Amino acid sequence: MDSNIDDTAIPPSGYLVGKPLLYFTSVFVSLGVFLFGYDQGVMSGIITGPYFKYYFNDPSSTTIGTMVAILEIGALISSLLVGRMGDIIGRRRTIRYGAFIFVVGGSIQTFATDMHHLILGRIVSGVAVGLLSATVPVYQSEISQPHNRGQLSCVQFTGNIFGYATSVWTDYGCSFFESNLSWRFPLFVQCVIGLLLFLGTFVIVETPRWLLNNDHDAEGIVVLADLYSNGDVHDIRARNEFRNIKEDVLMSRLEDTGTSYSYMWKRYKTRILIAMSSQMFAQFNGINVISYYAPLVFEQAGWFGRDAILMTGINSIIYFASSIPPWYLVDRWGRKPILIIGGIIMAISLFSISFVLFINVPKTPVYVVILVIIYNALFGFSWGPIPWLLPPEILPLSIRSKGASLSTATNWFCNFLVGELTPVLQETIKWRLYLIHGTSCVLSFLVVHYIYPETKGLTLEDMDSVFDDRSSTFSFQSSNSVTGLNQQQQQQHPGAGTGGFGTNYGSITNEDGLPVQYQSPAVLARHPIVAAQQAQNLKSSTPSLRSTSNYMNNVSPLIQPHELEPPNIEEIRAYKLSDNNSIKGNIRRSSENIGSMFHKVFNNNSLKRSDSTSEFTNDSEDEEANLTSNSGRH
Repeated sequence: MDSNIDDTAIPPSGYLVGKPLLYFTSVFVSLGVFLFGYDQGVMSGIITGPYFKYYFNDPSSTTIGTMVAILEIGALISSLLVGRMGDIIGRRRTIRYGAFIFVVGGSIQTFATDMHHLILGRIVSGVAVGLLSATVPVYQSEISQPHNRGQLSCVQFTGNIFGYATSVWTDYGCSFFESNLSWRFPLFVQCVIGLLLFLGTFVIVETPRWLLNNDHDAEGIVVLADLYSNGDVHDIRARNEFRNIKEDVLMSRLEDTGTSYSYMWKRYKTRILIAMSSQMFAQFNGINVISYYAPLVFEQAGWFGRDAILMTGINSIIYFASSIPPWYLVDRWGRKPILIIGGIIMAISLFSISFVLFINVPKTPVYVVILVIIYNALFGFSWGPIPWLLPPEILPLSIRSKGASLSTATNWFCNFLVGELTPVLQETIKWRLYLIHGTSCVLSFLVVHYIYPETKGLTLEDMDSVFDDRSSTFSFQSSNSVTGLNQQQQQQHPGAGTGGFGTNYGSITNEDGLPVQYQSPAVLARHPIVAAQQAQNLKSSTPSLRSTSNYMNNVSPLIQPHELEPPNIEEIRAYKLSDNNSIKGNIRRSSENIGSMFHKVFNNNSLKRSDSTSEFTNDSEDEEANLTSNSGRH
């Protein structure tokens, strides 16, 4: 840490920093997933309403299927485009444009005069859904820390389910309207939520990883300090995080990382397949048979009219509640156990639904409701949140946006197939439909058990250790994070890190006198002799490195120490002054003042800013101690 920095030279951050800022931002961007959760569920109650059927001349099941599923076509197209778009304009502005397009699409649907207008509105909303569904999870993963990344992602998914539940109960409430308002009002609600999200994008921060990848270093260190160090740009926690992310960025550039989809597929095929298959199984496991057509499912079982929507509403409440336990379990149990448990119980539920529909006894309607609720609850617990967490978590920064777009495109393509075929299959094969999705649940269990890795507790920059797919000379399956050293060593040797999975590389030391096992790839790149010694030491025991060991003998120091350091005081001060004078900065500070008022209310109006800062600092220190002992991070 620089000892000659004058803290008073840098304008202070707003009131909302540290945990309050992190959680406020996470909850707010969850409006994005709330929107596509609402849009997915809103049609389920509308299509069974008498006024909707009369206005659109009692559309056939094929027309209904096309109208409902066409949203996925728009989402599929935009989710393929957003990979490049998100890298160029950033995560925040992509969310902003998605929210604006959503308002436009919702307006077209609300004021539709025929089925063609309604379909057009669904396509436009689908474009927005594709942008939001591909970008919001990436945004969330890039502002989160390893110990709570899974939790925040699951909180985000709960926002999706809350949107779905809200749409169902809105449909139920509006079913009492004796006019076309019974279906127009639920469609109008999505415009209001979209407008709120659009305005909010002028308040939230850009992700630090995108900022550093695009060389906005001053803003990057300020955002990192606001998120993790209570606004203190000199704090070692923020500065080490800056170095770790910058190291990953520079290493990607040194490796001449390709930007094409073909390169991405060739280099990171395993990661891409896991990301895409997780979204594929999430859809083929049958969730949108329920989300899109729950009233039709209940009508098939013997519930009719408003009672079918009521059963859907009850199911949605339990569905929402089931998404809360993963908040606390995903970072404790891990991702794989939750997916495995969900796959098994969902399969049993779907097979049972087929059976009770087949035997068709007087109690069949009751049994179907119970089994659908169990199925939905287990999906909300497992295959709902995890497939949105995995892709941005396992994909490296250089391809994160593109890889997430492919994963999301897979989701919407499979979503379209399910949405298009479900009404037809319900009419033709009836109870056998659920056997198809039950079989998919069994297959998903097998794939997760034998193929998927466990990623809990790892930093985004540490995923190379899991997949071993970085073939460069600068990657020895080692962590980019600071670990295993005391605070004084961290300050003296900011690039130091330990080998992945606790690898011990022997007694080799560098010119600073530190053992090699404390060296990260960037340090090795700056010390070619040490790198060559380590490569030789690993050559016999690590076959995957043999092809790179020969090259290591000629490696040159391409990364310089100063390239990993945060900007100087003048650059940080210049950025903060410009931000203070901008409209965006004024809007953000106004929101932070409002946020701090709510924060004080929730703490019985007894917290002053200095007390709050002290509390958050202590929390950060406790978390840092726990992280050092558990995962070696920070």
